[in-house]
Amino acid sequence: QVQLVESGGDLVQPGGSLRLSCAFSGNMFIIYAMAWYRQAPGKQRELVAPSTNYADSVKGRFTISRDNAKNTVYLQMNNLKPEDTAVYYCNARAGSKEYWGQGTQVTVSS
Repeated sequence: QVQLVESGGDLVQPGGSLRLSCAFSGNMFIIYAMAWYRQAPGKQRELVAPSTNYADSVKGRFTISRDNAKNTVYLQMNNLKPEDTAVYYCNARAGSKEYWGQGTQVTVSS
């Protein structure tokens, strides 16, 4: 069974940076496509950062990366804006299998 645990969410001022982490526990991390989603209050969950195509709203500011030796995926977020405020979720997908983490809160406010 795969488990995903996000961390790194925090309150940050506009223009600041954060790095989110997602620790993957289970087998065969390397075969999973990893992504980050986010959900703001009153809005639908949206895809933020797959490895191939970032959401327009975060292009040039967010970077997804993975460390296969540590079974961890990261989301580096720079130049944060108030509209980036949301719960950020890690997602792992391989074929018909899909897993979600519990989410980590990111709040961008002065």
